[in-house]
Amino acid sequence: MLFGKVLTACGLYLGISILEVFRPAIASTKAVDLYHKMVNKPDIYACFEAATATWQYLVADPQTRDAVVIDSVLDFNPVSSQISTDTADGLLGLISKYNLTVTRILETHAHADHLTAATYLQQKLVNQGSSRPEICIGARITEVQATFASKYQINASELVNVFDKLFQDNEEFMIGKIRVKVLHLPGHTPDHVGYLIGENVFTGDSIFNPDVGSARADFPGGSAISLYSSTQTLLDLPENYRLYVGHDYPPEARAENDGGEKHKPYTTVKEQREENKHVKTGTKEAEFVKFRSERDAVLGEPRLLHQSLQFNIRAGKLPEATESGDLFLRIPVKASKEFMNLMRGPK
Repeated sequence: MLFGKVLTACGLYLGISILEVFRPAIASTKAVDLYHKMVNKPDIYACFEAATATWQYLVADPQTRDAVVIDSVLDFNPVSSQISTDTADGLLGLISKYNLTVTRILETHAHADHLTAATYLQQKLVNQGSSRPEICIGARITEVQATFASKYQINASELVNVFDKLFQDNEEFMIGKIRVKVLHLPGHTPDHVGYLIGENVFTGDSIFNPDVGSARADFPGGSAISLYSSTQTLLDLPENYRLYVGHDYPPEARAENDGGEKHKPYTTVKEQREENKHVKTGTKEAEFVKFRSERDAVLGEPRLLHQSLQFNIRAGKLPEATESGDLFLRIPVKASKEFMNLMRGPK
């Protein structure tokens, strides 16, 4: 049993977990706040954002109360182009409730399916009197920025120092007294990293829960071969390590936990080795690459692809305003070649 009972108020379950249901005002968002209370290990709060199926994490040193945020979400309505902050405000509520001091806001990669709340959280925490937490990501974000700045015609000046810290492969830092190691996990995107914290890895989109399998590898700079290698890096870890995923898309057959939830933030390396439907033990690289490439060839674009990329390579900062004060994100127009040629008129 992963969660045990989900409690509407904090309480102990089997002596190791404090869980509660957190429901922001926005109706389409439901988050589960999962808090692992373990001596001399990080406290982990996992919050699920339903509209983009994203797991967000707060990871804290239980002694110092220093904490990091991993892969936060800013709400976005693509019909109205309205940004809202219900989900991010929920994280701020947890930070306050558990008396955490956020020292870093971490991204696993430049997401293509949701907007990051990194800069919003940074500004709100400063306004509340906290020290300014660094917004951090893997160093290869510069490659991704170059690719999409060209595609979306973003001025280079808008990308200068938008991230406070670019991590090198295997770089280490501290959350209070707890050591964190940065793992390069390319494949889904070239800049992708994971964060090894104690016996936990926050994997982003480098692997999904066993009954979901793996993420797509067809974004610019993505590679099914690299993604396979990254999954093997994770599966080579000790079998009791927990792999926390960036998204979860539960199949219909997955059983609900006692709280009526199907979404789960992690499984163990052992479970992944034995059960992952795409990369379990014995899966050959060629077999995985063939499947992943064929699958990606028929996938549609993520719903918030263009908005997310333009926003996220800026670390969640707003685009430059026009003279009228309006803010714009570019959305490509697509149509058949025949239609395009017709509408362009004769040469």
